[in-house]
Amino acid sequence: MNAWRAEVLGGVRQVRATSGFDVRARAPLRLGLAGGGTDLSPYCDQFGGAVLNVTIDRFAFAHIAPSRDGAVSFRANDLGVQERHELGARPRIDEGLSLHRAVYEHMVETYLDGDAPALSVSTNIDAPAGSGLGSSSALVVALVEAFRLALDLPLGPADVARLAFLIERRKLGLAGGRQDQYAAAFGGVNFIEFLPDDKVLVSPLRVPRAYLNEFESSLVICFTGQSRRSETIIKEQIDGLVGMNAETLESMHQLKADAALMREALLRGDMRDMAAILMQSWTAKKRTASGVATDTVDRLFDLAIGEGAWGGKVSGAGGGGFLMFFTDPENRHHLITTLNAAGGQASSVKVTFDGAEAWSVPR
Repeated sequence: MNAWRAEVLGGVRQVRATSGFDVRARAPLRLGLAGGGTDLSPYCDQFGGAVLNVTIDRFAFAHIAPSRDGAVSFRANDLGVQERHELGARPRIDEGLSLHRAVYEHMVETYLDGDAPALSVSTNIDAPAGSGLGSSSALVVALVEAFRLALDLPLGPADVARLAFLIERRKLGLAGGRQDQYAAAFGGVNFIEFLPDDKVLVSPLRVPRAYLNEFESSLVICFTGQSRRSETIIKEQIDGLVGMNAETLESMHQLKADAALMREALLRGDMRDMAAILMQSWTAKKRTASGVATDTVDRLFDLAIGEGAWGGKVSGAGGGGFLMFFTDPENRHHLITTLNAAGGQASSVKVTFDGAEAWSVPR
């Protein structure tokens, strides 16, 4: 049943909560193993894109509750930012906590006939902004999933992903591809194809547990300490694709081929081969735009390779964020310790298999 109802109080039409429950939701962040960038338009519209990604035990969280003061409030706890808006106010959607506001406005306009409920919407993310782990898109997915439960909407994972993509990329015009929304909505290890006419095929991989154990035991992630804005890198990549730049196109084709190769290597449990494909993809990605690598990225990358990492690359567009490496499990502790001593923030990570999920809690 819908969690809110419209009623007239003192001559003013208001939307009020009908249950004694708040709603929470979470959506997992992801590591982009291969193919990242081929989910960008116009490449995927013309050639079809393919990515292999895996969700990890880092999450974006959303919480929806009735407002205590009759206004609408948005809060990003991890950023220490809060906004308060009187009902009926129309602040610019591209300012402040634009992701929160855009999801709220879409739900009000599409599913509540324009009747804006007085709500408190708060969020937090287990990673810094600009991490390269798809955190912004996971946040939008978590918000959509929370409203899905609160409004009892008949939306499956594909619908949630599609809606999150439309809000983030089309409504707000934020630069980026499509893989992050689908990874967060579906969860797990997925080979995702992005085809013309906005067709998306999500193929979960049935990887033997022993191979996944070896995958987790071989994997190290490292935050560079640099939160980056990916828009400049993505714009340069898109400009290269629109202008049919030969080097950009060739690199994108290589990244797409690497996604298929990475899928086969993972299904064989061949971590050495996966590391080699990471290195091949890293070389190709750096050719798609300037700024993909930075001095800090190169320093930590070279250090890791020198300390026994078999291979690695950035997760996401580049310019900072998280690096990922494969190494001998016997060497993992040493690699993590060395990267941390050099100013990185390295750790192990676990694979998760559930996508976005929402639940209610008594108020």
